Amino acid sequence: MTFRIRRYDGIDDEVTMQEIENYEQAYDILENIYSDICCSDADYDDRPYYDIIEINN
Repeated sequence: MTFRIRRYDGIDDEVTMQEIENYEQAYDILENIYSDICCSDADYDDRPYYDIIEINN
């Protein structure tokens, strides 16, 4: 089983081009992207939304 991260807007970038071996690794990638955002003062409009999807080979 492999995973990919996709952007909600459908645009490909360096994050979405990766094929990831397991869900935990994909989650860690997204955690690194969003880790510097504090929920109380977050401005989410300047960052794309990502989702982790499973790829059936």
